[in-house]
Amino acid sequence: MISSILETIGNTPLITIPNSNKADEGQVLFKYERFNPGGSIKDRAAMHIINEAERRGLLKPGGTIIESSSGNFGISLAMIGAAKGYRVIILVDPKTTSSNLALLKCFGAEVIVVTEKDDCGSYHKTRISLANKLAKEIENAYRPDQCFNLLNSEAHYKSTAREIMNACSNKIAVFITAVSTGGQLGGISRYLKTFAPQVKVIGVDAVGSGIFGGHADSYRIPGIGLGWTPVNLNMEYIDCAYKITDEQAFVTARAFARNEGILMGPSSGACALVALKVAQELTPEDRIVCMVSDGGDRYIQTLFNDEWMEQQGFKTSIDLETLREMAQQLQPWSECPANVANYRSDLAYTLDVPESTLRMNEEILAQSYFFQESSLIID
Repeated sequence: MISSILETIGNTPLITIPNSNKADEGQVLFKYERFNPGGSIKDRAAMHIINEAERRGLLKPGGTIIESSSGNFGISLAMIGAAKGYRVIILVDPKTTSSNLALLKCFGAEVIVVTEKDDCGSYHKTRISLANKLAKEIENAYRPDQCFNLLNSEAHYKSTAREIMNACSNKIAVFITAVSTGGQLGGISRYLKTFAPQVKVIGVDAVGSGIFGGHADSYRIPGIGLGWTPVNLNMEYIDCAYKITDEQAFVTARAFARNEGILMGPSSGACALVALKVAQELTPEDRIVCMVSDGGDRYIQTLFNDEWMEQQGFKTSIDLETLREMAQQLQPWSECPANVANYRSDLAYTLDVPESTLRMNEEILAQSYFFQESSLIID
């Protein structure tokens, strides 16, 4: 018997894509995070951060959880808040889908839509600033702070990465995932470079995002990108980076729904396109693990709405041959991401990151328990 829905987080499946992945090339495996109870990979980090906040006395009974999120992390926190009895306030932006807004509210979260863009053309900084302001004003409030909290990447170091390696019998050639707050890419890459340094780690971002450097501009892909390189991400562990356009990400996600029966969001579509590219360069003995961070059912009004796609100037369909050709033509944005890092040490001050987050980060780095190899030996 399961005593709480929260106990079902993790242990998600790896799925092959036989219709899109040919027998004579690298084997692509999707780590399908839609199977988490909140519907996305964000359940993992949200649960880990909340558990640690409770353990450290930062979040007490009757407290309020306040977070900036474009959707999935907020939904995970709303679910956890409902299960544990916390008030939850989530700050979103206009890119948040109506489905995600409905899910937030169905779990009882209070939603604030931030419409002011920041100097990078996105809403990240304005959302974060307001969340931090509210956390100071509301009594007994806690900010999980996925952008600046190192527990975000620790969660994936301790759970997601180990799951992947165990499920693949430690045999992986390439790992691919999208990057936003840096949690999954940061935590998993550190684990892989510690225990399986031969694995090539590829980060996938949106054209317009500044995580891997370059000109910052607005983009349509939700749940991906930032105007800077997040603290959760050590670029020394990333071997290669790709930037994918909005249309490429959206049409790829639609193609996998039609040709493999697999629902995914646009950020996962971006990763899947890169996985098809890499597969064509490898042999059947090579395994390519690609994160699929959520399901496409959250994007019915956008991704799977023909009228919306046409309004953006996007194709509404693409056949497999064309999809594979599009993948083959991709070129890396950077083959040495550490050289294009865009860290902003000033942001913790200018965005008024809570002192509790900064102190905890210092403790994590000082103790280095997150990174101790002896604590996590692969089974």
